[in-house]
Amino acid sequence: MPQQEIIYLDNNATTRVDERVVNAMLPYFTDLYANSTGTHLAGLTVKEAVENAAWQVADLIHADADEIVFTSGATEAINLAIKGLADQNRKHIVTVQTEHKAVLETCRFMESIGFEVTYLPTGSDGLLNLQLLEEIITDKTLVFIGMISNNETGVIQNSSAISKILKAKNVLFMCDATQAVGKIPIDIRNLGIDLLTLSAHKFYGPKGVGALYISAKAKIKLSPQILGGGQQRKLRSGTLNVPGIIGLGKACEVAVNELEKDQNRVSLLRDRLEKGLLQFEDSFVNGNTQNRIYNTSNICFPGVNSEQLILGLGNISVSNGASCSAVTSEPSHVLKAMGLSDEEALSSIRFSLGRFTTSEEIDTAVERVLELAGKLRG
Repeated sequence: MPQQEIIYLDNNATTRVDERVVNAMLPYFTDLYANSTGTHLAGLTVKEAVENAAWQVADLIHADADEIVFTSGATEAINLAIKGLADQNRKHIVTVQTEHKAVLETCRFMESIGFEVTYLPTGSDGLLNLQLLEEIITDKTLVFIGMISNNETGVIQNSSAISKILKAKNVLFMCDATQAVGKIPIDIRNLGIDLLTLSAHKFYGPKGVGALYISAKAKIKLSPQILGGGQQRKLRSGTLNVPGIIGLGKACEVAVNELEKDQNRVSLLRDRLEKGLLQFEDSFVNGNTQNRIYNTSNICFPGVNSEQLILGLGNISVSNGASCSAVTSEPSHVLKAMGLSDEEALSSIRFSLGRFTTSEEIDTAVERVLELAGKLRG
């Protein structure tokens, strides 16, 4: 099926690379191909471009360039942040049951090497109980790990309130901001975040590149997980993915300039989609609808098997699980943690819109989903 026929509503999984990002990257595959560590003119030219990209990333989240470490994506950044926290006096980690599997699996690894991990539940709306968080922290708690915006429901946690609790108890705050960076304003200073992870391909950059923000406080405790030539201030060795880093930087620059425009346009399209789809009898939105990122709608269609619906939609791309698996026969751990039954979770679909989504695509998707869901229920 030709690419132009696809109606892509799975932007939380990955996004189309913006043409401006592609154009910024191209010279670093051909003319400017030297390593950024070279001491000759070609190498120094590339090094300057990489340093500029670090400033572009930092500018988007209100950090400093020397607080940014480039990685292969958010998963590597998450592993560096969690595994790198080697404080042997504080061996208690707190996270949330609705986190991405990259966080949950890394936390399970930490348990295997002697750390205690508490997995907090959320309410049925996907929001964390702040009183419960405060009660669970002890003098052995090293870090709290929590998303800004959930990848499946779009629910946005109250990071400012969380940060106040953590600061009062001298606990590090790590945010998986993969679904938030480039979509909503993020100021790591105001939010009191110590570690923040992101991936370029979630906001119109290339796959295979991401970054970890590390505060001065967290850097003292952080140990590198990839050893070698000592690149990136010895925190992450290895030859840098220069074209990818340039692409990430450009994606951040575009986001700084167009974030509000994207939000205004896409939020209207999401509301239009949701209004149409909720015509389906007994359907409902999963998660808090007031504290939610503007591009995401997770809807349960009771009595409809989501896997059959996804496959039947053909050229309309949606998902029923996390970003790493578009179609799964297992109920979403996020929706289960929010109290949905297996049947409800397996009847839920995530629609995630993006910069290139059109109103015509929304109208077509609503019509097709309603028609097919009706047939499947019947």
